Amino acid sequence: MGEKFFSLAGRLRYIDRWSLMRNTRRENVAEHSYITALIAHALCVIENELFGGKLNPDRAASLALYHDAAEVFTGDLPTPVKYYGDDIRNAYKSIENAAENKLLGFLPEKLRGEYKKLLSPAESVPEKKFVKYADKIAALIKCREELSFGNREFESAEKSTHAALNSANENSVRYFMENFADSFGLSLDDSL
Repeated sequence: MGEKFFSLAGRLRYIDRWSLMRNTRRENVAEHSYITALIAHALCVIENELFGGKLNPDRAASLALYHDAAEVFTGDLPTPVKYYGDDIRNAYKSIENAAENKLLGFLPEKLRGEYKKLLSPAESVPEKKFVKYADKIAALIKCREELSFGNREFESAEKSTHAALNSANENSVRYFMENFADSFGLSLDDSL
């Protein structure tokens, strides 16, 4: 039974995000997790190199790769539903915990401890906060991509996500937003 953990996690490529929104291009959880990992790593490097941080960028990237792993069982529950009220938020957290534990059950016992730290990192893990910021930046990038294709369905999500990032107190988040975020909207020719 232990050999199924990675193949199950690999199935995140079949889970679509933004399911309540009309999309011009579908985004799956696996590609979202990759972009989130890319950005989380960058945020920690920026925090360390430019602002005197003491974060582990590799840990942040690993946390980001697994931050939505439970969705292989739960699917991607849209944010407005997930956070509609305390009752729903608490119920979903319980479902998410059960899904994480189920996924961990597909690993040999000796490996579970290390992967539990990735699936359910303690609140005291400093990199966890940067993964959350990276997750928001990845969502903003998707919103802006959809808007660039003329899909106004994402206007409200773009505004609320951008406002949340603008209120971030982390220097690295502001730096990334000012120096790198807009480049995600460039064509290949404009990028070179």
